[in-house]
Formats: sequence, structure tokens, C-alpha cells
Amino acid sequence: MRKASSISALLFLGFVRSPSSKLRFNALRSYCDRTSPSSIKVPGPLTQYKSLVEQGKLQHDPNQEAVAFQLEKLLGRLEQYEKEMAEYHERLAKWSTERENERRKLLMEEAESQQKDDVWKSVTNQRNKFVQRWLSRKKPENVEPGVGKWVSYLNRERKLDSVVGRRPTAPPAPKGLYIYGNVGSGKTMLMDMFYSATEGIVKHRKRYHFHEAMLKINEQMHQIWKNQVEEKSLHSSLSNWVMNLPFDSRVKEWVAAEERYKQEVQMKNILPAVADKFIIDWQADQKGGSILCFDEIQTVDVFAIVALSGIVSRLLSNGTVLVATSNRAPKDLNQDGMQREIFQKFVNKMGEHCENVLIGSEIDYRRVIAQSQRSMGQVHYFWPSDSIALEKFEKKWHEVTNQVGGQITSSTIRVMFGRTLEVPESSNGVARFTFEYLCGRPVGAADYIAVAENYHTVFISGIPMMSMRIRDKARRFITLVDELYNHHCRLFCSAASSIDELFQGTEEGALFDLESFQFETETEGSKLRRDVLAEGSVSSGGAPTGIVSMLSGQEEMFAFRRAVSRLIEMQTPVYLEGVHSLHPYFQRQRREFENISAGNIQPQLSF
Repeated sequence: MRKASSISALLFLGFVRSPSSKLRFNALRSYCDRTSPSSIKVPGPLTQYKSLVEQGKLQHDPNQEAVAFQLEKLLGRLEQYEKEMAEYHERLAKWSTERENERRKLLMEEAESQQKDDVWKSVTNQRNKFVQRWLSRKKPENVEPGVGKWVSYLNRERKLDSVVGRRPTAPPAPKGLYIYGNVGSGKTMLMDMFYSATEGIVKHRKRYHFHEAMLKINEQMHQIWKNQVEEKSLHSSLSNWVMNLPFDSRVKEWVAAEERYKQEVQMKNILPAVADKFIIDWQADQKGGSILCFDEIQTVDVFAIVALSGIVSRLLSNGTVLVATSNRAPKDLNQDGMQREIFQKFVNKMGEHCENVLIGSEIDYRRVIAQSQRSMGQVHYFWPSDSIALEKFEKKWHEVTNQVGGQITSSTIRVMFGRTLEVPESSNGVARFTFEYLCGRPVGAADYIAVAENYHTVFISGIPMMSMRIRDKARRFITLVDELYNHHCRLFCSAASSIDELFQGTEEGALFDLESFQFETETEGSKLRRDVLAEGSVSSGGAPTGIVSMLSGQEEMFAFRRAVSRLIEMQTPVYLEGVHSLHPYFQRQRREFENISAGNIQPQLSF
């Protein structure tokens, strides 16, 4: 999981311009797996913000400062909360161990009773025949399967509550923040400042972008479903302690069945099970608090509403502190009224555990950066699609690949859900694709994450103007831009129009944001989630009418404005200077270099 890095990390690494520079910006965001050295404590978000304003690297914005102040206050409460959660987890671990030991004792007592019954039956033949006749009777039709196990399970749980006591109560968590506002207003920048400052304060921290979170949820749900439906033999499904019990095979089968039923009861609701693994690494020490930073929360389809409601509600109930960003206030996320009851519970839970904070600025600071740096920036976006622009694009490709060295070859990269993606041309962290290859086929966020993680520089040729006629390609392109941006990739484009004109649409009408309807499964060629939702409701033009009606309004405009804003920022020197420090490709090289004892071996850190 990549971690967010604050602007201060760029200052430490020397990638931000000197204080004497007249450049001032407000919306730089960045990601970094590499955390600051343990001896260096990252300053809080307000301190970071004020420092950059004083140095002239940020233009003061009262809206941003107010949010930074709120995040600073939250940071101040986390240290004590971490201690309280560490003590809570110690109590919880002790309680869990005692409860499991007592549960097994109860189960063994019942098993011994089962064994004695077997002995008695073998001695008393007459009674054995009677029991056999009784067992062979037809069960009443109104008795549901598993009722007996359910009753025994409940009785066992009640006994455990009386012997061991109920689950310890977690300490009250500090209220998190839900930050919302316009594109380019600095939401992600401020959240990343906060996230970097929590290093060393809170043990369990995760930062997810919406696409990545949805894919992780899908992946874990699929894994749980697979585990549930797999049929296992007695020897493969029973733990060693059951196999070694001093009972006959029939009683062991009974114990195994009781164990399996307990697991089924616990796993019946899959979303809480997914939530429990969403932040904490269960292989590591579980003590301490947890923080979830969630960028660009969206609820534009049923799955997102149900999944986010179940998982975020579970995390908040268990003491996770949430800091989220979005273009909309929580109550406005579901303007199309899907799953109203579930959504309302989600909003209520968010209201209990988070303060809603609006960044009221109407300025897109990414554009301010681009305008300030226009004369200094290199060309990374080539348009229109004429011979001159195409020749410059080809020249840049050869220039970059010559710099990184190595042979240009085709390769295969791994994608989530056990899939792979063929990369037509690549060399030492640089890859080249056509727009049709990445956006004209049924691929999605999982593929784009794989590309972004493996290649620090991506060339994309043949980008057309987006219209309603190719709305699916537009959606995929927006998702692609999101992931390249999130991973801090360097992007070179060959396009038919300028960035500002890419999403202008045509007389066919406005475009629709279908980006979060991409549904990944383990089986290639399966239906997209949007197709499943709209099945049986297709317009004469082939468009899923249910989706069109759901996504009318301003929602699509946020996605297009965000993509344009990010494409603009990705051309700026400040963004490009951060690629070497922030992209996973170079982070892996640094980690490998740190593991090499020979001092004369240097990692490849230049294009």
C-alpha cells in the first residue's frame, strides 16, 4: 500500500523550488511509500502549510488554512488515543483468548456427552433400535436446516458471556474530518499533509483512492465467497486439535460441524469481515489505533453505497478515525436516491464520527501552477494530431527510452484477481500504449493501477476528443488519468485537441461519468457492473438507459473537470520533479539499494 507524502517530504529531498522563487502554488499532492526517517518527525499539517506560505511556495488561502487547523487539532488528539487503543487491544486480546479457551471447554463437554451417549447406545441394543427409528422419522417441514446448531450456538455464546463477560468496549475515538469542495481546491493536498504527519503516532494507517478501495473490497469479497463455497474433506477442514481429540470419528465429525457452523455464522455478513481486514495487517501486532484516509469518496452506484456503508460504518464503530475528501457533502453524494435507507444510515454514521468541513475556494490551483510555470515547463502534451505534433511525440519517445537505456520489448504485468496485461512496448520503467489499447477494450482500474505501479513514465498516443458516442472510452480514460496521477507517473500524450477541449462533447450531448461502474472479477470477459445493473433496459442506441438516467446532472462534470485539472498539473515542473521521489518504481529501487551492502552500487534514478 503506498503512503501519502506531504510537501515537506519534497522540501527534505530538494525537489521544490527555493524560497527565492516567485512561484506560488496551492494544490500540489503527492504519494510516497517511503516514510521519513524515524529520527525526523514530520510537522503537523498546519505547521507545514504556514511554513510553505511563509516561504512563498503557497499562496495563502483562508479556506485551506482553516482545514489545516482542524487537521492539526485532530493530530494532537491522536497520540493519547493511540495509547488508549493499545491498552484496549491488550484487554481485547486477553478476553478473546479466555473466551476461545472457555468455548472449547464447553464444546469438549458436549462432545464427551456425545461419546457417552454412543457407548450407552451400543450396550443397550433395544434403546439403540428405538433411537434409530426415531432418527429415521421424517423431519417436520416447518423446521429450517441448521436450527438445532443455531440454538446450540446461541446457548454456548450466552454461557460464555456469563463466564468470561462481554467484549471490552473501545475508547471513544476523536472525530475525523470529511473535507469537500471544488476540483483543485487543495483537499487532497491537505489530507496528505495530515497522513504524513501521523507516521510514528498511529500504528495502523492506510490511504486509499476510491478506485483502489473498491477493487480491494471486490477482491476480498471474492476470496471470502470462494472460501465459503469450497468443499473440504474432514482432514483438510479440521484443525489439528480436533483431529487429535480422544473421540471416535462420529463425534469428531460433530465437533467439526459445530466449528464450521460457528464460522458460517461469523462470515454470514461478508462486509464486516472485509472491513476487519481493510486496515490492520492481521499477521502483525494489532495493538493501537487506526486511521483511514479516503480520497474522493463517491456513491454513484448501488455497489458503492452498500459496500462503503457496510465497511466504513464497521470501521467507525470499531474506533477507526476517518479523514475523507470528496467533491460533495455527504448528504449530496446520492442525488439519484439509490438505496435510500442504507445510504441514510451511512450518512448518519458519518455525521456521528466526522466533522464536515467545506473548502469554499472556487479557484483551481492546478491551473494557477500551470500558468505560473508555462514558460518553464517542458512539453509533455502534443496536439493536434498532425504530422508535426506526431513527429515531436515520436522524438520524445526515442529520447526518453535512450536515456533509460535497455532494449524496447513487449512484456506482461500482473493485475489484480489473477489476471495479466500485455504491455506492447516497454523499457526500464517506461511504457507506450495507444488510447484504443488502454481505453477501447474492457479493461479498468485494476489494469491501470498495475500500469501505474510498474511504469514511472507512460506514453499514450491517439487520444481523441471525447464525445457521447465514445462515453465508455472517456470513462476509462478518466480512470486511467486518476491512477497515473495517484501514483505520480510522468505522462506523455499525443491527442487530437488541447487538454481543455478534450471533454467538450458534441451535439450528441454531455458526457456521463461512468468511471465507478467498472466492475472487476476473477473471470475475464464477465459483465461490467453497469451492464448488470442496466440489464433489460437498453436504449435504441445501445446505451444502458438506467445508467444514463442515474448520472444526469453535475456528477459527470466533476469527473471531467478533475481529469482536465490533473492533466494540467501533470505537465508542471513541480509535479514532474516529484516523480523520482514519489513513484513506486523508484521507491522499490531505493529499498533494494538500502539492502545492498556494497557502497559503490547506485540505483537508477534518472530518465
